[in-house]
Order: sequence, then structure tokens, then C-alpha cells
Amino acid sequence: MRLQICAALGAALLCASPALLGQATESSINKQIGGLRDVPDAQRPAATTKIAMDIRTLPAGLPKLKLADALVHLSTEGDPGRDTLQAAADTLAQALTENPLPPKGDQPPMPYMDLAKLARYEGISTSMKDPLLDKAAAILAADDADVEKSDFTLKDLNGKKWTLSALKGNIVVVNFWATWCPPCRKEMTDLDLIYTHYKQQGLVILSLTNEDPFKVSQFIGPTGYHPPVLLDGGGKTGKAFHVDGLPRTFVFNREGKLVAESIDMRTQGQFFAMFAKAGLEPQTK
Repeated sequence: MRLQICAALGAALLCASPALLGQATESSINKQIGGLRDVPDAQRPAATTKIAMDIRTLPAGLPKLKLADALVHLSTEGDPGRDTLQAAADTLAQALTENPLPPKGDQPPMPYMDLAKLARYEGISTSMKDPLLDKAAAILAADDADVEKSDFTLKDLNGKKWTLSALKGNIVVVNFWATWCPPCRKEMTDLDLIYTHYKQQGLVILSLTNEDPFKVSQFIGPTGYHPPVLLDGGGKTGKAFHVDGLPRTFVFNREGKLVAESIDMRTQGQFFAMFAKAGLEPQTK
């Protein structure tokens, strides 16, 4: 009798839902991803890594791939550390290897582009071998070449015209943002502080948005934000810079050469590391 009871209990445990056994499910991971921005910055790297590990336990398929790609988009906000970014990248690579996607015309699907961006802009390594990943890397290199040749003339909120090529001799930062973008708003405090302290060294920060001027003015006014806010009506400049997500930042040295860029929100320390590539020297007392 006891053996029969044990056997019945064993069968019940085997048939129990993953949630009852404490195993991550697609639903539970979606909930974790949805709340990741609410996690305190100090705890976010560990939370991101845990989600990456949970995703790896899911069966291969498109749902797993979508979760892995969604996590990558959030993992690049701020500075979670190389290990956390590597965990997110490895999870995406695993999901793509298990469930390859066909090209969209002659373009790699977004997950391949996202993995290539981690490699090019975040210094993450991947052992994944795929022609579509190679194609994505080549597209990013070509896009950067386009950016380096790009020029624009835009008006700021006060009607003053700014021309990128006319700013040679300065370290120029071109930052694309929007009022509705939480990571954009979060990094603006650091951009403002750095601009205020280093503009005398020839640091120019241009914040570009394609939103309605009145809406932008209403948002900027109370913040006391000092860098010029330029109006990219119609998003023409954003398209020329191949901006497909916000915030996005490009750094040009005094000779007008593109020396650094970010694909998401940066911390103050990350901004200083980017600007140092353009020759910005920290102030000493």
C-alpha cells in the first residue's frame, strides 16, 4: 500500500505544472522582464542574469527567442557589467541557434541585428556562426560609415541653427532622445552635468528629437536642461544616422571622426569613457 501511495505521489509530481515545481515559465519570465525597470540599479544586474538563466531552461522555439531578444533590449540600459551583458548575449545566441529565422528579404531579422550590436558596441563575444549574423555585422559597419559622412543643419528650441560640420574643432555629441522614453529621461541628468562642466573645453552636446516643438518645450522648460535641443522634424537626421531605437548617442572628435557610440542609455561613467575616446580630459582640482 505504501509503495502504491509513493508511486502515485511520484506520478503527481512528475505531472505537476512547472510553476508548482518552481521552474520558470514563459509567463513568469514575461512578468520578470516587465518589471525589470522597476528593480533598483544595484540589483538589476543580478535580476537580468537570473532572467537570462531562466530563459535558457525553456524549450526551443519562437516564444523563447522573443523573450531572449526582449531581455537584450533591456540589458543594455545603463551599466549592468560585462558578465550580465554576456549572459544576455549567450541566451540570445542559444535561442537563435535552436530556432534560426529566415531573412526578411535581404535583411537579417532583428535578433541577429541585436546580437551583432552587442558585439560591435558593447564588446561582447559570441561563438555563434551564422551568415545572417555576419550580414548584420556588415550592415552595422556600413551604417557607421554613413554616419561619419553625414551632416545636418537643424534649429534648436530658440530658433538658432546648428550645423554639424561647422562644429569641427569641438568634441561633438549627437544624442537622439524623446520625451516618452524613460531611459532617455534618466540619462539627461548626467548629460546636463557633463555638458555644464566641460563645455569650456569645447564639448558640444546636441540633443535631437523629432517630436512636436511645443511638447518638447513643455518638457524641457521645468528641467533646466542646458545642452541645445534640436528639432529633427520628420526624423530625417535620425534616418541618416540609422537610429532604430532610443536613446542613441554618437561621439565625434575634434577632427569630425566618429569615435564612439552607444545603443542605449549610458551612466555618467560610461559617458566619460565614450568622451575620453574623443580626447576629453577630466578636470582636476
